[in-house]
Amino acid sequence: MNDIKPSPAAVEAALAPGHRAPVGRYRLDLTTGRWAWSDEVYAMHGFGPGDVVPTTELVLSHKHPEDRERVDHVFRNAAATGEPFSTVHRIVDAKGRTRTLAVTGQAKRDPASGAITELAGYFIDVTAASREQAQREASAAIRASSESRASIEQAKGVVMVSFGISDEEAFARLREASNQRNVPVRELATGLVEWFADAKMTQFPTPEQVTAFLAAPVGLPNGG
Repeated sequence: MNDIKPSPAAVEAALAPGHRAPVGRYRLDLTTGRWAWSDEVYAMHGFGPGDVVPTTELVLSHKHPEDRERVDHVFRNAAATGEPFSTVHRIVDAKGRTRTLAVTGQAKRDPASGAITELAGYFIDVTAASREQAQREASAAIRASSESRASIEQAKGVVMVSFGISDEEAFARLREASNQRNVPVRELATGLVEWFADAKMTQFPTPEQVTAFLAAPVGLPNGG
């Protein structure tokens, strides 16, 4: 089941000069509970490719005890609603080491029945990376799925990585800015994503830049 490989565009975007960024892909078959991991995801969990058969039970068993219930809820909600998601959480790998992963995902539906049959996305290991490298890796993953992910989830991902906070805290910041400026959250999120995806944005935005954007009129960021 280790047949997934990151797309060429995603790999190219995620690689720093002379360094292979820890970004991997996964696919979860909701009808069987079986996962397919790229080689990078096996490594993140402390295994060699093909050492284990990934299942939901195995995945959850490696989540940090303090994060396990929250992550389980995120995946169950995505499987039930089909909504895209982003989350940052800790795992304990097969060698007993604690790692921090950023995960993005989206659902796929059966064309005939419309039933949700699959979740797929990216794992990004941000444990040992410098803040700059972690932001570059998360940026690559967020951009790689930008065409199909909802604007609010994309915006949450930008805020999460910029401030190093959870998905719930990121959404709370978006909602607070939405209330203060009296604009819909989706409109605010769309503006943030468009700003982030602009060709002039050559580096991941700093917390100060994101704060300035959230405080400025939509479409008129400060510090871009």
